[in-house]
Amino acid sequence: MAPSITETVSLRAAPAQPLGTDAGFNKENLQGYNNTYRHGDEIKGTEKQPPASFPHYLPVWDNETEKYPPLQPFEHYDHGKDADPSFPDLLPEGKVELDHLTPTIGSEIKGIQLSQLTKEGKDQLALFVAQRKVVAFRDQDFAHLPIDQALEFGGYFGRHHIHQTSGAPKGYPEIHLVHRGADDKSGSEFLARSTNTVAWHSDVTFEKQPPGTTFLYFLDGPTSGGDTLFADMAQAYKRLSPEFRKRLHGLKAVHSGIEQVHNSLNKGGIARRDPITSEHPIVRTHPVTGEKALYVNPQFTRYIVGYKKEESDFLLKFLYDHIALSQDLQARVRWRQGTVVVWDNRVTSHSALFDWEDGQRRHIARITPQAEPPYETLFEG
Repeated sequence: MAPSITETVSLRAAPAQPLGTDAGFNKENLQGYNNTYRHGDEIKGTEKQPPASFPHYLPVWDNETEKYPPLQPFEHYDHGKDADPSFPDLLPEGKVELDHLTPTIGSEIKGIQLSQLTKEGKDQLALFVAQRKVVAFRDQDFAHLPIDQALEFGGYFGRHHIHQTSGAPKGYPEIHLVHRGADDKSGSEFLARSTNTVAWHSDVTFEKQPPGTTFLYFLDGPTSGGDTLFADMAQAYKRLSPEFRKRLHGLKAVHSGIEQVHNSLNKGGIARRDPITSEHPIVRTHPVTGEKALYVNPQFTRYIVGYKKEESDFLLKFLYDHIALSQDLQARVRWRQGTVVVWDNRVTSHSALFDWEDGQRRHIARITPQAEPPYETLFEG
């Protein structure tokens, strides 16, 4: 059985020390949200935008003075190992619509409710997502569930990760929120400085045990735009020549969460834990499928262990460009009401697109079960 959060040091344990900030629950003036997030406008709406559809999911920083202890190691069990590979409970014949977005990554499913899955169905979900990398489930009731129930569902797949800096629904730091408020103009402001908004990454890879099967569900969004790109990191590995792949094996890279925390604190934000760095193999193996995948990303990977700076920068840039430019190993998910996107963070990279018309709200919630420490198996040619 997958361990529960109570089998290790509780993330809700007594704070190790106060953070020394008293800016209140909603940091409109400290984190730069004065132009992008006004809590009152989210509750009441604005002249151009309606109120938030799910106000109990709006971000607050009500535990801003708490600092959690370091995450403790735990033994993760991937339930995909127990799954029936014919998927009779997840994809019952004649009851679901299944559409593969590309040959290797991305599927869309209609006709089944995630919230109603049995244990067998959840096991099959873990395996199917590991195989397809990212799956969009349409017409789901997930956003309407009590938050406790949504967390109970996600907890089947691993210990809940609590983000080190982000706002969360009041009383639920386990929920990570992706939020741009009504009348937000940060998109056009960003594009005044940059040519695009693409930022490829895998989530929180600086942790010793980064996430595996991950859930993102739609609350509010623009009429168009705000899609999410996903890249198949297993295919990215396979596309390389055997000789090149051979040379990547045995290499490790340092992933850092320090910059994310410093950025938050510099804006008057929070840091729930002391930031850490971790070393992970550049090529990791999936514990269920056995697939090997590239495991680097420009948001959190800093350098290759044992390489000089110029050598490390050169190789990492090649890998980043390979992933970003290979559109034939990518899928694009469009958000709409009732959508839950499930992906395997171990074998994918992704990027949100901030391309929608200024002023429209984008509000999405993430449940982030942690998985095993990344590991590498022998090169197989």
